[in-house]
Amino acid sequence: LIIGVDDDGSLYGVQSEKGEAELVKEAIADYCEPEIKFDIEFIELHGKELVVVNVPESENKPHRIKDYKTLLDLNTAEVFIRVADKSVPASKEMIKILQANTKRAPMKNYNFGRTEEIVFDMLRNREYLTVKDLSEHANISRRRASRTLIKLVRINLLNIHTKDNGEDFFTSAEEL
Repeated sequence: LIIGVDDDGSLYGVQSEKGEAELVKEAIADYCEPEIKFDIEFIELHGKELVVVNVPESENKPHRIKDYKTLLDLNTAEVFIRVADKSVPASKEMIKILQANTKRAPMKNYNFGRTEEIVFDMLRNREYLTVKDLSEHANISRRRASRTLIKLVRINLLNIHTKDNGEDFFTSAEEL
């Protein structure tokens, strides 16, 4: 995060580097959970003072807006992911995948059935599919479609992607 640069790339600088740094520290402490690790540095570029916040990839995903609940509630948690230059709400599927990757929980005894066959048949005829697509095509609930797609991402057979509007879609991890 670079503070002091406009969306169009023009430099405007900051009035007070320390003031901006303090705002960042307070925002992270007051609004994010679990705790986010970060470093702040100050640089001068073309006579403008900038604040650079470096946030390394976390091993404790997903982070969310603080809701003071012990466990993450998929129905109420506010989790965002970065898509290009936007922060968009993470879907339930994305949150579950982030949680599973953090816990490094291996998939055990996953059996392929009719629904998985439908997924790969669909992907032979199109570039991507959504939870809704699978639910309608396979005549199953959205919850079951979601669980199937999440499992296929977790075993590296599918990839999950997020559009600018926050909608997820799934593609084959390899050419079938």
